[in-house]
Amino acid sequence: MTHILHRSIAARLPVAVGGTGIEVIDAEGRRYIDASGGAAVSCLGHGHARVTEAMHDQIDRLAYAHTSFFTTETAERLAQRLAADAPGNLDYVYLVSGGSEAVEAALKMARQYFVEKGEPQRRHIIARHQSYHGNTLGALASGGNEWRREQFEPLLIDTHHIDPCYAYRHQATGESDADYALRAASALEERILALGAESVIAFVAETVVGATAGAVPPVGDYLKHIRSICDRYGVLLILDEVMCGMGRTGTLHAFEQEGVVPDILTVAKGLGGGYQPVGAVLLGGHIYDAFRDGSGFFQHGHTYIGHPVAAAAALAVQDTIVQDDLLANVVAMGDRLAAGLVQRFGQHQHVGDIRGRGLFRAIELVADRDSKAPFAPDRKLHAAIKQAAMARGLMVYPMGGTIDGRRGDHVLLAPPFIVTPDQIDTIVERLGESVDAAIAGAL
Repeated sequence: MTHILHRSIAARLPVAVGGTGIEVIDAEGRRYIDASGGAAVSCLGHGHARVTEAMHDQIDRLAYAHTSFFTTETAERLAQRLAADAPGNLDYVYLVSGGSEAVEAALKMARQYFVEKGEPQRRHIIARHQSYHGNTLGALASGGNEWRREQFEPLLIDTHHIDPCYAYRHQATGESDADYALRAASALEERILALGAESVIAFVAETVVGATAGAVPPVGDYLKHIRSICDRYGVLLILDEVMCGMGRTGTLHAFEQEGVVPDILTVAKGLGGGYQPVGAVLLGGHIYDAFRDGSGFFQHGHTYIGHPVAAAAALAVQDTIVQDDLLANVVAMGDRLAAGLVQRFGQHQHVGDIRGRGLFRAIELVADRDSKAPFAPDRKLHAAIKQAAMARGLMVYPMGGTIDGRRGDHVLLAPPFIVTPDQIDTIVERLGESVDAAIAGAL
């Protein structure tokens, strides 16, 4: 009998007792290849000595100090590192304990920025359908994951959503990438004008969409158009890279591949690699200056922000990525994973799309390739694939509701940055077996 309120009360979960490299080990001695990094978290895999040593050293010196009384050397060093590595004027950092906290803080920063500037009438947030920004109420309201939002709708702030840049489902036949990118971005301008430009705070988007739609990258100059629209109307651009950032797509920040810089950036997951709960908000100098020259503080805070052990873990993770040249491995192994998925699923009658960047990849399942019709939601194909994969010693991140929150299934892959060619091949092989087994049971 468990006294934990698990995510699924009826589930009987294996007990994880150890981890080494890209594998997690359960109490029965079974090993599972962590091909999803948990939820795109474990970028260095499990049991990395350099990271655990840094954490032990910090614990021996100082485990905790509240940020209303002290700063710490480790937190200062992490913030300095993040600011130095960030493009543009993202020169300031607010350390938190995870992705939802980061998005919540970013939304409040954006609102306070306009209050400090004397524009308190700005109150609207615009985001996208089929996005996910976290489970706190503000982050949940911004997200477009209908299944997660539905029962809490009465508690959520009024947020406005436009269609995502989702080529497989929304790009018209014969429409060029350039035309589609412009059309998809134009929806933001239309919504800003409908709401009144003077009343809009920010547009929030995942640079590469994560769990809700499955590794959906922007098309063409979509984000350049978005940046231009935000600048035209004085709206802040908040990019959520909690899942897709910190090297996951092959560059430290996913937006670097788009030729834009946001006003506010959220990161977490791969920042600390799962060794401690940690996240961060990176903010432009203009946001910081408005706070400094106005009230002189950011009206927000949590007990564990800037936690020194979390900062030590994150700093060690980021040092390791650089020292071991792991971004190069993300690119190389990402290419191998993409090629393997195409070889295994490119002609599969029930795989409609293969997409992603770096070590952030997904397949979208369909009942019929020609019409792109999904499997019936009550089949719960995504859950069957997860179960089949676990039985084969493989952890993947499937999700249902890919298309509209109710219909569609995809499988997300986000293996650790240390993954090897042989391990990539094994991931593809086991995934293929798992998909075929689950579909056979669903037909």
